Amino acid sequence: MSNNPVTGVGDVNADPMIDSSPEEPTPFDNKAIPAGLAGIFVELYENVVYGFLAGTLALVFFPESSPSTGLLLTFIAFGIPFFMRPLGAAVGGQLGDRIGRRTVLILLITLMSAATGLIGLLPPATSIGPAAAVLLVLLRFVQGFSMGAETGIGNSYLAEHAPAGKRGRVVSYANSSTFVAMLFGISLAAALTAGLDTESMVRWGWRIPFLLAFPMGIAALWIRLSAGESPEFTKVKSSGLVSRNPLAEAFRSRQARIGMFLTIVLPLFNSSGYFVLFTYMPSFMTSYLDFSQVQGLVVTGAALLVSCFTALLAGRLSDRVGRKPMLAGSAGLMVVFGFPGYWLLTRGSIGLALVGTIVMAVIFTGTNGVLQTTLLELFPTHIRTVAYGFGYNIGTAIFGGAAPAVITALIGATGSIWVPAVYLVVTSAGAAIAALTIKETAFDPLPA
Repeated sequence: MSNNPVTGVGDVNADPMIDSSPEEPTPFDNKAIPAGLAGIFVELYENVVYGFLAGTLALVFFPESSPSTGLLLTFIAFGIPFFMRPLGAAVGGQLGDRIGRRTVLILLITLMSAATGLIGLLPPATSIGPAAAVLLVLLRFVQGFSMGAETGIGNSYLAEHAPAGKRGRVVSYANSSTFVAMLFGISLAAALTAGLDTESMVRWGWRIPFLLAFPMGIAALWIRLSAGESPEFTKVKSSGLVSRNPLAEAFRSRQARIGMFLTIVLPLFNSSGYFVLFTYMPSFMTSYLDFSQVQGLVVTGAALLVSCFTALLAGRLSDRVGRKPMLAGSAGLMVVFGFPGYWLLTRGSIGLALVGTIVMAVIFTGTNGVLQTTLLELFPTHIRTVAYGFGYNIGTAIFGGAAPAVITALIGATGSIWVPAVYLVVTSAGAAIAALTIKETAFDPLPA
């Protein structure tokens, strides 16, 4: 009798696609971890730079609008490309499951870095009018496509190299690297904001963080070219089990369909937390809470610094106590402490804002450091990158990418600055309920 890794229910007729085989020692490639982290770093760096510079970008690309309208339009430009992510996950995941993880990861880092760097070369609206905003959105579409494929393939690549019993630890390096990338982005944004006046930032200062994507991309490409293929995919390929149409095969499997549904609802807290606590927070503090830009960046930067370490701790703990307690526990804690933490943020004191944001960030990493490992463990190797990536990016598009624009619009409609806290707590409650329904996967081999 086999166990369904999604529900844990034994079933004689269980789908053989989701069965696990005895785990063999995985050959460890020392270059695999930096290769897997490289694209994830560039992806989060770009996202956070865009969010941190949203106020300046509004002046560059929407100069005729009021400040609040310009900020809303900038966040809409931020969120629209997230709806390209499921397409990127479907196309990239198909290729990742058919031709291999490494080849597609090389293509993705090239595409992502080029699109990010080209944003830094765009002319402003004062030069070419509305065409500037159109070009910005087009490049964001390219970024969204490549980001959608990167998540499923990059994290699967890491997990498939991980030694037995250390998947949570290895994949948590990717989670931690996202905070390092964001911290790097916020530090650069803070330095530019503190060192340049508004006119210089609008004229040329905003371009620097985007242009840095070119050298970062070259370095990431070199790292990926030097790494090998995933040993799990190599086994599937040598056994002749590579699927001709992985996405269609995933939709034909009942267990895989359940798994894809879970990849949408389990990340509710993760998606909202990322974009509320880190991407949206600096602009929110400046626009609605009367903090300076530098203060907003300092508060967010402190939370990111703490998260770099707590994400690693969460990954290691999940290898010992399991994924389910970490996911359900952290989401439940945010339901309890979300409003008090947010209340501290609204007191107008930089000290209290630091305490409130750091508390919420620590709770958040209890989910963030574990989530990606949990999701990829739901699927077998031959459909893993497409099934995991496709479902995850649908949820991210709806609850993450759209969050800044939705929150900004709701604040404008209601006049309440508590909208972000409500959004965070409600999505956390949904994620906690979903986490309680899953089977523990930490102590099983990856489904073959």
